[in-house]
Amino acid sequence: MNKEIRNVEEIIRGNGYHWVGNGFKVKQLLPAAVYGRDMRRYSPFLLMDYNAPTIFPGTEDEVGVGAHPHRGFETVTFAFEGKVEHHDNRGNHGVIEPGDVQWMTAGAGILHKEYHEKEYAKQDRPFHMLQLWVNLPIEHKMATPGYQALEANQMGTVTIGDDGKDGEAIVIAGEAFGAKGPAHTFTPMNVYRLKVAPGKTVSLQEPENYHLLMLTIYGTATLNANETVKQGELAVFADEAGQITITAGEEGAELIVLSGEPINEPIVAAGPFVMNTQAEIRQAEKDFYDGKFGTWNF
Repeated sequence: MNKEIRNVEEIIRGNGYHWVGNGFKVKQLLPAAVYGRDMRRYSPFLLMDYNAPTIFPGTEDEVGVGAHPHRGFETVTFAFEGKVEHHDNRGNHGVIEPGDVQWMTAGAGILHKEYHEKEYAKQDRPFHMLQLWVNLPIEHKMATPGYQALEANQMGTVTIGDDGKDGEAIVIAGEAFGAKGPAHTFTPMNVYRLKVAPGKTVSLQEPENYHLLMLTIYGTATLNANETVKQGELAVFADEAGQITITAGEEGAELIVLSGEPINEPIVAAGPFVMNTQAEIRQAEKDFYDGKFGTWNF
């Protein structure tokens, strides 16, 4: 293997689609356990549900997923096409549109619901989304729940190439290509959208001690001149130093880059809860059923 580049370790293509509620038709690319891996392999990233471009028929009904609990991690929802509305029982409410990101810290416990924005749902409509779960370290597992509504115009944006025409990075968290993102994170990570112009090549290098994943959301790209990825495919890079080249196909390409410092702690996941021990999971379940996550009336 070429030690001057950071090699692709595997490409996860997923095993078909399933429904989350009645509004999200997703392909699950993580958790790692689905593919026989220790969940720490991709830490701090836990779960990835990708809703590829889909046309939904207009309806007067609520389309999405109803109120449900979380504890011990964060949910991050990216809007590429369509509008998603969010409510939680901590008083947060928002609508994300193309280019926006919703970053919710479940922490000690929260109830929330997500659905197609009501007016948008009344018409036949395109819908293209991604939801990511990001783990929290032991010292922040029980953090106060929070909500970050990150709008497209807040993102750190920078063009790439001598003439600025090779591509563009849109930074949500951390830093890339000299631009910084607005999101607050509990552990170090770089999260950004990387657009590569048709036929152009962009190079990047992430910290060798960070786990590195790239999801293609538009077009086709060739990684390191030898691995081709299409829309909805997740590339996982080896834990090593080295540069990565991304060459777009004739229609251009766009990828979500997820680069994060691993949280080297035990992971125990059960449904909507992610903790460090089975005892903590049992406590989360008890707290939820005892009503300690707060009201359902929101």
